[in-house]
Parts: sequence; structure tokens; C-alpha cells
Amino acid sequence: MRIPPKHRHRRRIAALLAVLAGLLGSFAVLGAASPAMAADCAAAWSSSAVYTGGMTASYNGDNWQAKWWTQGEAPSTGGSGVWADQGACGSSGGGTGGGTGGGSGSCNYPAWVAGQSYVTGAVVQYTANGQYYVATHDNPGYDPTISTWYWSPYSCTGGSTGGGTGGGGTGGSGGFVVSEAQFDQMFPNRNSFYTYSGLVAALSAYPGFATTGSTTVQEHEAAAFLANVDHETGGLVYINEVDQSGNYCASESYGCPAGTNAYYGRGPLQLSWNFNYKAAGDALGVDLLDNPGLVASDATISWKTALWYWNTQTGPGTMTGHNAMVNGAGFGQTIWSINGSIECNGGNTAEMQDRVNDYTSFTSILGVPAGSNLTC
Repeated sequence: MRIPPKHRHRRRIAALLAVLAGLLGSFAVLGAASPAMAADCAAAWSSSAVYTGGMTASYNGDNWQAKWWTQGEAPSTGGSGVWADQGACGSSGGGTGGGTGGGSGSCNYPAWVAGQSYVTGAVVQYTANGQYYVATHDNPGYDPTISTWYWSPYSCTGGSTGGGTGGGGTGGSGGFVVSEAQFDQMFPNRNSFYTYSGLVAALSAYPGFATTGSTTVQEHEAAAFLANVDHETGGLVYINEVDQSGNYCASESYGCPAGTNAYYGRGPLQLSWNFNYKAAGDALGVDLLDNPGLVASDATISWKTALWYWNTQTGPGTMTGHNAMVNGAGFGQTIWSINGSIECNGGNTAEMQDRVNDYTSFTSILGVPAGSNLTC
């Protein structure tokens, strides 16, 4: 049928309108398919909080959901698998501590805000120097560059940088020569209180630990420390000494304000006696004489007390565990510094050999030969 000219003009307009509608529809479809804004971040994960199945927490820029009961185990897809990653959160996929701002490269965390409360594990950027910091303890917004007990430097590659700069460790977070996977392999039945993140955060207190000398020396020291820890805690199972009835209150001038029976063994190397709680607390800037229970309730403090003993105390030996390993004296000398008066010189060879077995097992996990001078 022949269409009159005026109707042909209308037909062209209608066709153009149809094409335009189609284009608009396509744009609408594209808009619907575009990624949505990242979900709001849940409250930041806290090492002291208890989480049950279905509860959520934010950590390292993602929201995570607990599958079952957990406490002290940082969200990750490894380990026991208690956490399920729910994806990036926040407008920038960024942090866990609140505030605004962010970083560059692989870091994208919010700016620190004075007076804003932060929980353990929160990562922030300190805009004055452009550096990142991770909260090692809950705090009401202390300055990360001043309150170093509450904050540790944080690396954009994923962890506290408190492990020091003395060596070429290739293992885990913050340059620590032991990775989290290796740590889990060493302690398959560990109590969830003894977190890998707590250990890494504690490294800032003694930056020479496992960072001095060659990579082999660093791995030897880490294995020696953790082997003695394994022996003292039954594989990181025990937080408190099994028999707590002993009186560990020596008649020092500062006394035993927490009670005469309060200074039993706690932590990875079973810190004992009031004078050790006093000395460790003074070194770490924590009042452990009045509050010895902190060693059993704060994972980072607990690890720090073990590192304090390892790096500064000779015990019944002639050198610290740290000096024994970095100066080539051998693992046997570390046994002397911890319990040599009972186990060495034939005192209790079975206990001594258990430590040696742990050490050779851990060096094997790290892929390094155990070396010599293993016994005492």
C-alpha cells in the first residue's frame, strides 16, 4: 500500500522514537548490571570478643561471617575455616576502624580520627605521615605515633611491620619468617587464644627477634622459641599453669598486690613469680604486678611476655635464648635459659629431649637443617 507523504513523515518519527527507546532500555539494563556500592562495614573484629555462628565482623576491608563459635582467631579463609568472607565493605572497600580517607597501592584504609574508639585489628592511615597502623589493643583513639603500645606500624603487603628490619625472612606477616600456615602446622591443636596475629603484633616489642643474621639464623631462632613454647604449653593448649596452688610470691619490696597465689605460670613461656611479672610489666609498659591476669586474657601481651623472657632473661643459664641462637651457641643453650637447672646435665633427659624433638620438627617445617649443639 502506498503511504501518503504526511504519514511517511509520521512513520519516520515513530521509528526514531522506537530506536531511542531501545537505546534507553539498553542503558537501563547496563545500569542495572553495574556493580552495587560495597556493603557497609560491620563492627571491626576484636580478638577479645566472642563470635557465634551468623555473627559478622569487618577485617582488612572485608565483612566476614562466623560459621560457629570463635574467639581470638582473626578472619581468614585459612586456619580452621571458621570465617566466611562476605566481600569488600565500605565505600572504598577499605578499613575496619571508621573515619574517612584511604591509601594508595594495595592499602586502602580509613584515616585515623582522634578520639574515635578503635578495636584490636583496626587499620588506619595516619595522614600526617601517610603511614598505616594496626591497633594491637582496643583504645579510645590514641595517637598511633605516640601510643605505640596500642598501635603498631602496618605494611600494605598485609601485616604489622613490628618484626624488625634485620633480615630477609620470607615467611609470614610483617616479614616474620614463620607463615600463618606454618604456625598452624606447628600447633594443630592450639587454643584459639594463642593467635598468630597476636604473635605478629607482639614482635614490635623486640624487633631483633627472628630478624637478626641470615635467613637460616632467623628461622633457627623462630623455631627454637616456638619449640620451647610448644613444650611449656603442651602445644599452645594451656594458657594457665595446670597446678595453680603454688605460692609464687617472693618477699620483694614491691610485694604481691594481686594476692600471694596469683603469680602462677601464664602465657607461652608460663611467666611465673611476682618479680618476673613486675620486670616484664615494667619492660612492656603494662602493670602486670597488679594485673597478672592480663597475660591470660590479652593475646598480644601474653606473647610479649614470652618474647621479653626470651630476649632479656638468662634464667639458670649463661645467656638469653635470643643470644644463644644468633651467636651460634645452639638450641641446647636455650633449654638452659628456661629450665636448665631441672632438665640439663642429666636432670630430666626426657623433658629435654621433648624440646629437642619439637625444635627439629619445627625446623623441618621451615625447611632448614636443625644445626648442632641441640642438647644440654
